Amino acid sequence: MQDIGDIFNNRVLLVALVACFVAQALKLIVELVKNRKLNVRVLVTTGGMPSAHSALVTALAAGVGQTIGWASAEFALATIFAIIVMYDAAGVRQAAGKQARILNQMIDELFDEKPDFSQDRLKELLGHTPVQVIAGSALGITIYWLARTAY
Repeated sequence: MQDIGDIFNNRVLLVALVACFVAQALKLIVELVKNRKLNVRVLVTTGGMPSAHSALVTALAAGVGQTIGWASAEFALATIFAIIVMYDAAGVRQAAGKQARILNQMIDELFDEKPDFSQDRLKELLGHTPVQVIAGSALGITIYWLARTAY
């Protein structure tokens, strides 16, 4: 049972999770400023500004580097993991979102006159723009540095 309690003492994990949650909360503020309405759904959706995935993995890599060592294999692993996650967020998932947008448009146009065809729309906001990924990464590093100086 003590092993589970140790999870709550893992500062690297906790700071990375805080970075993720702060990024998700910032999405709510960005949505409020951008569209002038409160949309709490952004707290649990993918995509948007800033990238919570990028904030999470960047804070994680920075924490691993600071804790274990910048020249360690663990830091290299965390950094490569962060690069893959951020590349996926800005590349593959963004492309999937564009494809979903086109497919939804095709369904709308093809079946506009057939009300009996009720197909769920595909989720279009899956990935991030490079700016959203960079902003999330900067947020992750910032939260890591703030947490580091607090202790």
